[in-house]
Amino acid sequence: MVDPSRTVAACAVAIAFTSAAGAPTGHAKNGDTHITGMGLEQTVDCNGATLLVDGTRNTVNAPGSCWAISVMGSGHTVVADNVVHDITVYGSNESIFYKSGEPFVWDRGRELGMTNRISHIGG
Repeated sequence: MVDPSRTVAACAVAIAFTSAAGAPTGHAKNGDTHITGMGLEQTVDCNGATLLVDGTRNTVNAPGSCWAISVMGSGHTVVADNVVHDITVYGSNESIFYKSGEPFVWDRGRELGMTNRISHIGG
């Protein structure tokens, strides 16, 4: 059986540590675009920022220039005009196509045995 006084003491230590350390400071860049959902179809201009897609079966057209694209979940299709820095893909059955740019491509899903398609296509 768990001693309630130990639980209270552990919580007090965690709260004190969190207060001293402050809140996490990881913030999105102004203009980053987050698409989260299931089965969404959207057209968004990255405006030079990062496009983050999370969920399942979302279709996103991204005219203009994206700094980066990060995709998590499964079954997404993303078509981007230009990607400057990187494309990072987590998950499976993702299809990411870009018309221009020379981004670094990191397919984390493939590293774990999942199948994704990331391709440069003519623009």
